[in-house]
Amino acid sequence: LHENEEYNIVDGQQRTITLSLLLMALSADSGCKIDFLDQSLASNPHNNFNIPENFRTLERRVNNIIDNRKKNELQDYIENNCELIVVITKNISEAFQFFDSQNARGKKLYPHDLLKAYHLREMNDLDIVEIEKIVKIWEDLDQKELSALFSDYLYRVKEWTRGNRALGLTEHNIQKFKGITRQDNFPYAQFYKGAFAYATTVNHSAMPFVSGARNLKPFQLDTPIVAGKPFFDYAKHYFEILKDIQNNDKYEGYFINDNEIIKTLNLRAYKNGTGNRITRLIFDTAILLYVDRFCPDRPTKIDLEMLDQFLIFAFVWAYSLRAQHFNVGWQSAQNYIIGSDIKNSFNIYNVITESDPPVALFSMLSEKVKPTLVDAHRGI
Repeated sequence: LHENEEYNIVDGQQRTITLSLLLMALSADSGCKIDFLDQSLASNPHNNFNIPENFRTLERRVNNIIDNRKKNELQDYIENNCELIVVITKNISEAFQFFDSQNARGKKLYPHDLLKAYHLREMNDLDIVEIEKIVKIWEDLDQKELSALFSDYLYRVKEWTRGNRALGLTEHNIQKFKGITRQDNFPYAQFYKGAFAYATTVNHSAMPFVSGARNLKPFQLDTPIVAGKPFFDYAKHYFEILKDIQNNDKYEGYFINDNEIIKTLNLRAYKNGTGNRITRLIFDTAILLYVDRFCPDRPTKIDLEMLDQFLIFAFVWAYSLRAQHFNVGWQSAQNYIIGSDIKNSFNIYNVITESDPPVALFSMLSEKVKPTLVDAHRGI
């Protein structure tokens, strides 16, 4: 527990809730009330569905115990024989360090959960109220989608832009997202911290409003992260951009709206199957990297026209893999990205990061991307 006027559960929330639900089910006839269950939780679909569903499951199991004596014995055992080890700290940094060490063994946490604990420890300069706001924003995001953002998109971009194979994000290579700390004082660290601080200062000043200039982007996918609060801003920033570029609604979002290529790829026939999913992922990831490098948060008409032009190149590049391989798996996809002997096989992510401005990128892609002939026998 972390003590700060009241007690906050750092580790053991699921077990505490489950035991409380079981006691409530066992004492339903007596109308026993457990105050702990009146505490608020982060409002997300998992909590809203799982907790009532778990209670109904426990209630059904308890109701299957015909003998009331056995019910009473079970309730007495839980209340009087079960023990909890309580560890209390007033130091928020120690609390998250405890969480990290406890969850480093036993059932593995997702990499993004471990990153959350790491970056919370880097926020000891903030007061508890601000930290709680940051944690709530993080927990309000769809956790399955957040996990996919790091494992399937951000991690792969970091590897592919460097010409490496993306073998999978694990607890052993999450250092790619630990970033630069306030103690790091090397010239490269000072440069990236300075760039982030400058962008943040400008965006929070009246300068963009007065001058009519665009906000400065404080992040780039192929550069180091600044540890602590900027990491949470980084995660939310790219979570929202990925959602935006994957939403083809005509009237929502800023980047891709009512695009015919995306509309076709969203048809069920082109979404199902491992090969289609992998091809769509490398296509979406290329778009994500282009948007990150060349599109402001609120793109102009010219920005969107250039994005549409890039989308055609990205489509021909990504789906050339699908057209030339009957079965697309991660090995064939990685070979295609790193470079193999089939048509249009090259590292588009590396080309994007080394090009400036977009016109230079289009010139290079027009030389590299070639149409793939239709194979009538395979119906492609």
